Amino acid sequence: MRRLLPEWHPQWGVLLAWPDARTDWADALEDTQSCYQDLLSAILGHERVLLVCRDAQSADAVRERLRAADIGVDRLHTVIADYDDTWTRDFGPITVQQDGQPLLLDFRFTGWGGKFGSANDDALNAALPWSAEREAVDLVLEGGAIDTDGQGTLLTTRACLLNPNRNPSLNLAELEAGLKKQLGVERIWWLENGYLEGDDTDAHVDTLARFVNPRTIAYVQCQDRDDDHYPALAAMERELQALADAHGLTLVALPMAVPQYNAEGERLPATYANFLITNRAILVPTYRCATDAAALDALGAVAGERLVVGVPCRALIEQHGSLHCVTMQLPEGVLDPTFTEE
Repeated sequence: MRRLLPEWHPQWGVLLAWPDARTDWADALEDTQSCYQDLLSAILGHERVLLVCRDAQSADAVRERLRAADIGVDRLHTVIADYDDTWTRDFGPITVQQDGQPLLLDFRFTGWGGKFGSANDDALNAALPWSAEREAVDLVLEGGAIDTDGQGTLLTTRACLLNPNRNPSLNLAELEAGLKKQLGVERIWWLENGYLEGDDTDAHVDTLARFVNPRTIAYVQCQDRDDDHYPALAAMERELQALADAHGLTLVALPMAVPQYNAEGERLPATYANFLITNRAILVPTYRCATDAAALDALGAVAGERLVVGVPCRALIEQHGSLHCVTMQLPEGVLDPTFTEE
C-alpha cells in the first residue's frame, strides 16, 4: 500500500536549486539571489537544505555569501548537477510511503506542457544522492499541481491535470486511475475554477488552495468585484465551501495580494497560497505590500505550534512563481541524516 505524504510529514529538509546566470533569472540575478538568501536563512535556522549548484565554484560562493550575512551553513548540503531552472517543486521527487518506507516518485517533467526547455530538470532526480528508492513514472505531473491531506485525498485542478498539453492520451477515468495507483490516494477533489493572471502553470493548485492540516484548507479569496479574478475565484470559493460542508473542513481565506506588475505592465501571479510548511514553520511569500500582514495573520491563526514567517518574494513572481514553487520538501528517510557532499 502507498500513501502520499502531506507537506507536514517530518522532513529531512528542503530541496532547492541555486539561481545562476544560466537560468531564467539572469536578468535580475542579484535580486533573485537575495531572495534565495532570505529563504535559505529562514529554513537553515531549523532544518537542512539540499541545494543543487551547477559547479563547485557556485557552491563555494553560496557558502561565502551566507557566512558574510551571518547565516549558519551547518545544515546546508550542496550537490553538483546540471539543471535548466530552479522550480524544484515541479521537477523534484514526490514522496509516498510504501510498506513503511519512503519511495521517491520521479514523474516526467515537460516544462509545464512544453512551454519551456526541461530536459536537464527532468533528469535531475536521477542525479541526486538519495538513500531511498527512486521510481521513474511515465506520467507527466508537477508537484505544484497537487496537494494532499495525507489521509487519502488529492486536491487538484482540472485546468492543469486535464490540459491536453500534459497527458493527452489519457481520459479522466484513466488519469484518475493512474494517480490513485501511483500516489496511493483514495479520492480526488477536482477544482473546476480558479486562476491567476500571469501564471504559466495552467492553474497549479499550490497557487490557489492548500491544506494546512488534514482538516483545514487555506485559499485565495478575491473580494473586489472589479478585479478580473473575481468571477473565477468566487466560483472556486463556492466549490471549496461545498467540500468543507460535505467533509467537515475549516476554510481559511487568504487575501488577494495587492496587484503586482512587471516593467511591461503585465500583472504577475502574486499569491499567499504559495507557502511552504516545514518542521517548525510555515514560510509565507510576501510582496512588500499592504496585504502581507493580513495573510500572515490568517495563516498564524491555524499554524498550531509552527511559527509563521514572511519571506520577501517579489523577485520570484517576475518569473511567474513564488516560494512554494522553488522548494520541495524532502521527508525523513530520503537522504541519510549524516549525508555530506562528496
